[in-house]
Amino acid sequence: MNETSRETTLNHVGQPALKTERLVLRPFQKTDVADVHRICSLKEIAANTRTIPHPYPLELANDWVQTQPVHWSQGKGAVFAICLNDELIGAVGLMISEEDQNAEIGYWMDQPYWGRGYCSEAVREVVRFGLTDLGLHRIHAHYMTRNPASGRVLEKVGMRREGLLRGHVRKWGVFEDIVFYGILKSDLEN
Repeated sequence: MNETSRETTLNHVGQPALKTERLVLRPFQKTDVADVHRICSLKEIAANTRTIPHPYPLELANDWVQTQPVHWSQGKGAVFAICLNDELIGAVGLMISEEDQNAEIGYWMDQPYWGRGYCSEAVREVVRFGLTDLGLHRIHAHYMTRNPASGRVLEKVGMRREGLLRGHVRKWGVFEDIVFYGILKSDLEN
């Protein structure tokens, strides 16, 4: 995709919905606030993410949902509600750096849906979307080493381990090691 069409996709057209074999990945809507609050309020969800606090205030869920269309329109992000049979079960998104033509991917999934392959399915489609439809050069991610299931998701979608940073982040007063993964557009094409 050339730069002109990429710019049009990011800045002038509404964020698309994506479909996989079992899931619909759609833009977040105001009606999702209660589900975002319920899911992100689970301590197990917050514990495995860098930025979700615990407890998770309803106002924060509302603000987060409302910022997603703004980030899309500014070319800064593409965050999708992961839906199974019209039920919101998680989120997956790209935080985009247009200058570097790359993005960081992040995701969370409601606990009853862990271990069923839904997260890998959603992340795979968003990686494809970012590298193919948005024309990004690279997508990267990281996870805390105490959450190896997140690393398995990244491996399943074709990302490669790029390094370990010891004691790099502090979550709830504990320094955590994180592992970095990445994929280039050329990796996807090969």
